[in-house]
Order: sequence, then structure tokens, then C-alpha cells
Amino acid sequence: MASIDRADWHYGNDFPENLPEENGGTHIGMYLNWIIDNNLISEFHLTESKNAIEKVKSGEMTGRDFLFDFCDGKFWNQELNEIGIEFTESYYSTDKYFGDYSKVLASSLDSIYEVKNSRQNYDMIKEILDKRFAKWNSRKKKKFWEFWK
Repeated sequence: MASIDRADWHYGNDFPENLPEENGGTHIGMYLNWIIDNNLISEFHLTESKNAIEKVKSGEMTGRDFLFDFCDGKFWNQELNEIGIEFTESYYSTDKYFGDYSKVLASSLDSIYEVKNSRQNYDMIKEILDKRFAKWNSRKKKKFWEFWK
């Protein structure tokens, strides 16, 4: 079981003192929201957190709320299914996500932690995540077919 990211890892150093600690999980929550929207969440959560997943998908609950309420503020590989783990390892865990998140949502802010946990911001990063996943998935399929040639 490997920890991918944790909100509490972000509370020190450059975390602005005037912000609530849950802002340290906004970037994780938006990614987790996308994971849920794309059915890349683990079987455990599909069973144990079914109602919450439906609320995230409908927009009644944010990914950040799901992170704190159902994952204790910690994002582990156990939150993901196999494809979710593979994509996360090649994208989120290599800091590509942080680069995209910063560029899309925090370029005019003093800190990534100032990004508002809103549906509008999620929709903006979702567009990038959708493109990154499609590109990753097409490369993965290409490698599979090249293997069988």
C-alpha cells in the first residue's frame, strides 16, 4: 500500500497561514473527483462508499469532501482500480498533474493552495485530465498492438 499524496503533507512550509487546512487537499480532491467521474475508483469504494460516489458524480459532494470524509485526507493507491493506478503512476506521481493544475488554476495566484474548491475550477482541470488520459490510453493501446505484431 503506497501513499500517493496526503493533505497533511502540504500544511507546512509554503502553506499560507491564512487558509484553512482543507485547502491542502483541494488539488487532491479535484483529481479524486475526476477518478470517480471516470470510474477509476477502487472496488472497495464502489461497495463501501457507493452513496458518496453518487454524490460526487452528481456534484452534490466535491472530491475534496470525499477525500476528507472517506479517505481521511490521504490519497492511497488502494483508492484506485488497476487502470487508475497505472494512469496515476504515470501522471500524478510524476508531478505532471501539479504542473497542469498550477498552470490552469493557479497561474494568477500566490499559491496553489488558494485555488477555490469550485465546480468551475474542477471543470477546467477536468478538461486537461480528459486530454491527458486519452493520450495516455492511446499510447498504452499502441504499445499493446505493437507487442502483438
